Amino acid sequence: MTERNIHVQPASGLAVEDQDIEVVERKGIGHPDSICDGVAETVSRALAQTYIDRFGKVLHYNTDETQLVAGTAAPAYGGGEVLEPIYLLVVGRATKAYDGQRVPAESIALQAARDYLAEQFPHLDLGSDIIVDVQLGEGSGDLQTVFGEEGTVPMANDTSYGVGHAPLSETEQIVLQTERQLTGQYADENPVVGQDVKVMGKREGDHIDVTVAVAMVDEHVPDLAAYTDAVDRVRDFVSDLATEHTDRDVTVHVNTADDYDAESIYLTTTGTSAEQGDDGSVGRGNRANGLITPNRPMSMEATSGKNPVNHIGKIYNLLSTEIARSVAGEVDGIRQVQMRLLSQIGSPIDEPHIADATIVTDDGVAVGDVADDVRAAIDDELADVTDITRQVIDGDLTTF
Repeated sequence: MTERNIHVQPASGLAVEDQDIEVVERKGIGHPDSICDGVAETVSRALAQTYIDRFGKVLHYNTDETQLVAGTAAPAYGGGEVLEPIYLLVVGRATKAYDGQRVPAESIALQAARDYLAEQFPHLDLGSDIIVDVQLGEGSGDLQTVFGEEGTVPMANDTSYGVGHAPLSETEQIVLQTERQLTGQYADENPVVGQDVKVMGKREGDHIDVTVAVAMVDEHVPDLAAYTDAVDRVRDFVSDLATEHTDRDVTVHVNTADDYDAESIYLTTTGTSAEQGDDGSVGRGNRANGLITPNRPMSMEATSGKNPVNHIGKIYNLLSTEIARSVAGEVDGIRQVQMRLLSQIGSPIDEPHIADATIVTDDGVAVGDVADDVRAAIDDELADVTDITRQVIDGDLTTF
């Protein structure tokens, strides 16, 4: 094992599963903040791959300032219309010329953003419902030096930190899978469900409440009876899903702001609240593991859109999560791992200023019994830090 500064300590409090109150949130892929995350990360990957294809390495760029301005819509039974389009602005920096060649960075970004929207949002008319704009400032090819030479470990671009934890609690698993499955196969089979699905989980003792906000698509809702039926079916689906992850009592609430008497319901034309008053921004939603978890330490860094070579705000949040999963999966006797990685600007990213693991062990297992194995697992992951870059560019790791 190397001389990396790796620290292992016992947690000062209870494991999250043993705490009386737990709160977990996930903003679905169609939430305005998540739309920005998804577009920013897709553009990031497209630029990175273009640089690799043309120059054999990733050049300097960042696209993590993408913003969304909501439109105006008039949803109606059987299908409404968008009155004012959504405005999406991809903002950042990119290297537009290198080694005597020009790179059409903004055209690449525009195409990547449109491709992502077309793939993820079947109810959004790209010709009329949304305006996509790109404003990428000129990044300097000279900044390539901070990335390091090919085959070497890059230097940290900032003094910053990332956090991660494992395993997910039962409430976290329910919240994460509820959104993923509702906007995945369930929406494919039930197109009345839009992509804007927000899930909030609250565990109080041994009772879990799951509150789900589902943007229903008006084209598939002929009347109020059809809407209430769609709500009931979502509630049943989530209730059944929850039993796969917990033996605790679970109550599911869907679209709790509805007023059926006034026929004030969560009906949309495009499947996202971005059509009507909800703005969005990169980094205001899910953390790198796809969840918002106030019971655990979190980083405020936006992960999506940052370059995957040396930007600590991206790499260390993803790496902390991967390390925590590896430790929890490989080392026996561990109930919970909380991982923190701190960088120091200009230092190799595989040598963090501190790598700190806070652990909760099983009954009868002392931290000292597993500390060496934990350090070894962390060391192995840090030694392979540049693999995170490749996984991100290939789309093998999610950032929100």
